Amino acid sequence: MKIQQLIEELSCIKRAVLYGRSKLDLLKGDIHEDYAQSAANLFDYMVLRSFDLRPFQQALSELGLSALGTAEGYVLQNLKNVILNLKQLNGNTIKVDFHPNSLGYRESRNLLDEHIAKLFGSAAHGSPTKIMVTLPTEAAYDETIVCEMVKNGMEVARINLGHDEEVIWQAMVQNVRNVSKKLGVTITIYMDLAGPKIRTGPISYSNKKGKEVKKMTLQEGERLILTKQPLVTKKSKFNKKGVQTRKAELNVSLPQIIDDVAIGDPILFDDGMIKGFVIEKNSQSITVEIVKCFKSKLGSQKGINLPHTKLNLPALTPDDMAVLPFACEHADILGYSFVRSDKDVQLLYNELDKHNAGDIGVVFKIENQEAFENFPSILIKGMERNRIGVMIARGDLAVEMGFERISEVQRELLWICEAAHIPVIWATQVLETLAKKGIPTRAEISDAAQGARAECVMLNKGPYINQAIRTLKDILNKMDGHMSKKKDSLRALNIAKRYIQWHDQEANRIY
Repeated sequence: MKIQQLIEELSCIKRAVLYGRSKLDLLKGDIHEDYAQSAANLFDYMVLRSFDLRPFQQALSELGLSALGTAEGYVLQNLKNVILNLKQLNGNTIKVDFHPNSLGYRESRNLLDEHIAKLFGSAAHGSPTKIMVTLPTEAAYDETIVCEMVKNGMEVARINLGHDEEVIWQAMVQNVRNVSKKLGVTITIYMDLAGPKIRTGPISYSNKKGKEVKKMTLQEGERLILTKQPLVTKKSKFNKKGVQTRKAELNVSLPQIIDDVAIGDPILFDDGMIKGFVIEKNSQSITVEIVKCFKSKLGSQKGINLPHTKLNLPALTPDDMAVLPFACEHADILGYSFVRSDKDVQLLYNELDKHNAGDIGVVFKIENQEAFENFPSILIKGMERNRIGVMIARGDLAVEMGFERISEVQRELLWICEAAHIPVIWATQVLETLAKKGIPTRAEISDAAQGARAECVMLNKGPYINQAIRTLKDILNKMDGHMSKKKDSLRALNIAKRYIQWHDQEANRIY
């Protein structure tokens, strides 16, 4: 591609970005002043990534101008700089006129550092990624557990409000505060709301010997009934020829999903280990045909994912509402589970206002396909407050979107958050084998290193958790000098195309 053609085509993209900005005010709502530039840059990035940039990236690299590959944080100024340099290479006489308030690389990094400081309580200033660790129940009874974690590198203590009870959480909080005071360090307390997690109901029946069985054996081709009704579990029966004569039955933790599911929808059990499709439905139940079993037994309280079903579930459950007062009183940051849209964001903000908790940090946990597709709108609504972050919850997200897509999806989420100058928490199964068994796999070491592109990495519980914390800290320290060295091909993002199309439709409607 010739230089003049590059100038003309990139100038067209710049005009598209500027035109998009002219309509942004109609849709961005009451953005907090701390995020005003970030909201504009986020939209600039969505416009930019609605184009296929690969031909430009290759041509620019040949000229030593591969700046589009690191454009996330300062899109418009980056485009201007690339065009300016191309004109100079083309022999044009130009006048350099940088606006003093323009958002450049340094300013974008400063914005991100400010947002990190507001969310976590301390600035990054070039320091390695923060480490978050889930507190085990024992941390409520033994202060030394918390103390050792902090000494090894924990900076954020996570309390899962989906487990244990308030008296345990209160003791955990007290121990964290005590250790913080004794060691003279800041320890941020992060509390996760459980959210509307869909799970299998209780499974219990007697086998031929009269012993109680708490797992249901399933096989490919078998049919299973999920019902709204509470019942004693029924297992399948087969005749001597292997033909199923009675379908297994069990209920679900959130019976209202039965109304939302459609015939043909895929359904996944236990982190995708068992897969089926809905083949029949009535007002009280659905029938699922099992098509794939990576494991043969299904237990109680195992997760259910419906990746293609639009669920009419509130992101805040009655249980979440019940624990919200405690979280608002004691948490520095609140994790918002299973957020799906900007309406869910508004719902939480309304509830926080009722508890006078407008200043609490909020992390939006992206764990399903609907949240991914609505991600830019979630961020724009989230920016109405200035203490926000995003958790890439890769467990449920991988099940919902497919394991083959999770690497691509998590990179896209990282790019978009960088464009919005929003801190990211990298979560799910980081160094899990090391934390549980004392020795890591090679793959999870590589995965932990990728976490250095986020602002915080989360570790879960395990008997070797302190070894995992030390290892993660060492990895992050080593990777800190490398993560700015990246070059991406930059094909057009479908999420950006969809958001720009929606934006144009909304802007035309408002006009």
